[in-house]
Amino acid sequence: MEIQEKIVLITGGANGIGYCTARELLRSGAKAIAIVDLPDSNGEHAVEELEKEFGTDHAIFLPGNVANADELTACFNKAIETLGTLDIVINGAGIMNDAEWDSMVDINYKGVVCGTILGLNHMGKHKGGKGGTIVNMSSIVGLKGNPIAPIYAGTKFAILGFSSSLQTFYEKTGVRVLVICPGLTNTAMATKFMSSKIYAMDILDDEIAAKEMTTMDGQSPEHVATAIVELIEKGENGTIFVSENNQPSYAVRLPSYTDLKV
Repeated sequence: MEIQEKIVLITGGANGIGYCTARELLRSGAKAIAIVDLPDSNGEHAVEELEKEFGTDHAIFLPGNVANADELTACFNKAIETLGTLDIVINGAGIMNDAEWDSMVDINYKGVVCGTILGLNHMGKHKGGKGGTIVNMSSIVGLKGNPIAPIYAGTKFAILGFSSSLQTFYEKTGVRVLVICPGLTNTAMATKFMSSKIYAMDILDDEIAAKEMTTMDGQSPEHVATAIVELIEKGENGTIFVSENNQPSYAVRLPSYTDLKV
């Protein structure tokens, strides 16, 4: 897909990877970005910063909680009403907090499911749309698990399973469903998690956490944003893209379960 003149909606777009992705898309010629994030996410400031760099009418902020289907639906409707249409939907909102796992599951998984359905209903050719692209945010821990954040990892596994199951319908919908799997990224969310000593399960302890953290190398959110733009521009329907350690991004293919027989 050519990003030039495309209209994008990004959930979780006020900070971190989401904000950097909005900025990178505008640099690549996107016409406008609708940022969906919590009312206290400082989304107005994010829009102000983008307008300073790219001019007015290139970004809007729509406050809403992705875990609330009614609020997210209202944000989509407002984005379409204001911007005219959507070409790209990036379901990037998420939290990393196993200690509050119930709300995390709602945000990380249900929010992606709802955003994907809304994107398909607007952009899908089966609904009278012109097609488009959906990018869902998973993680490398959705490919391999993580002992210090097992519930978080479970939500990211779920996103991969959900997204991969939709690639069959491309001929019907004209909507590519793509997945980005970042490694550890230097965001406020990651910093808060890495410094926390609160675990959701009593089998975890500081020693296990410290040992696991020694295996993690960080990367900048700008690096992930660049990978997302590359994925949108070059990824075939169903592509799963990994971005980690500030290294070149690469695609991975999920094996058939029969290949895993031992």
